[in-house]
Amino acid sequence: MWINECGGMVIMAARVLSTDQAKTSIQQVQAIINGGLTDQIAQLDAQGKMLSNPDVWDGPLAQQFRDQTWPETKAALDKAKQELDQLRDQLQKIAQNIMTAGGGY
Repeated sequence: MWINECGGMVIMAARVLSTDQAKTSIQQVQAIINGGLTDQIAQLDAQGKMLSNPDVWDGPLAQQFRDQTWPETKAALDKAKQELDQLRDQLQKIAQNIMTAGGGY
């Protein structure tokens, strides 16, 4: 929006562009999130829990892993998964908007 020389406000249309590459990129990011990446986070979580069990691994380094390393890593993994879920939801909305705007799919 800007003011013209007569003092009136002029509203400019926002540019909307959706290329085939944008659609492809959205699909690829969604596939990465829905497939391998979230599965790998779950696998890391399972292995971290296993290594945190003193019946599986114990000693000074294991204790450090249980008390410090794994809790910090687990928190980071949980945050990453939450952010990936949010990204996946946002990408779904973007894809729907592209379809609604006539971008095809």
